[in-house]
Amino acid sequence: MARRNHLWKTFGKIAVLVLFCVGGFTVPARADRDFLTENETDQIRDAQDPNVRVALYIRFARQRLDQVQLLLAKDKPGRSALIHDLLDDYGNIVDAIDTVTDDALRRKVNITEGVTTIKNGEKELLAALQKIQDAHPKDSERYEFTLKQDIEGTSDSLELAGEDLANRSTEIAAKEAKEKKEREALMTPEEAKEKKAEEAKDTEQKKKPPTLLKPGEQAPPQ
Repeated sequence: MARRNHLWKTFGKIAVLVLFCVGGFTVPARADRDFLTENETDQIRDAQDPNVRVALYIRFARQRLDQVQLLLAKDKPGRSALIHDLLDDYGNIVDAIDTVTDDALRRKVNITEGVTTIKNGEKELLAALQKIQDAHPKDSERYEFTLKQDIEGTSDSLELAGEDLANRSTEIAAKEAKEKKEREALMTPEEAKEKKAEEAKDTEQKKKPPTLLKPGEQAPPQ
């Protein structure tokens, strides 16, 4: 259910962007700016453990909502655009959390600690988003769609975090196998032959025991 909702959310964004373009309105393009600061990007890059990485993303998401709440506390001109961008960044961060989790499961890395962090953190984040929505800020028209999508996205992510990890891992593996089969079906005979040769080469390399010998060197007799 969470994955299906995520797909519909994506379609919804596309539809609204089309409506805004037709109506002469402008919507800040997500691709025009990074959703993380340079410092945050460095922290994510340094965090190779996915459990640490999702904890960082939860912290960054919380910081975005803290900034939104500070802006809402003061009625200043132009704040709606800033709120929109912060909520947009927040949505990207939640998407990244799900991506990191799925990747860890795909690589069979233990993500139990990270999932606990996600569940605890996203419950608080969802409550904060709903509080903003319930307050009905007078300038909310500028960012109400993004806020709604963030609420749905956080709900979906929280639902995913509550799933059995073994089942979720199996679903990911099945999805990958299906996508691989679909890609192979589109290959020409030559491409399929080359791919098969590459896979055979990789399998052979994995079978060879590790060695410190340089190419051409031979091990001394035992």
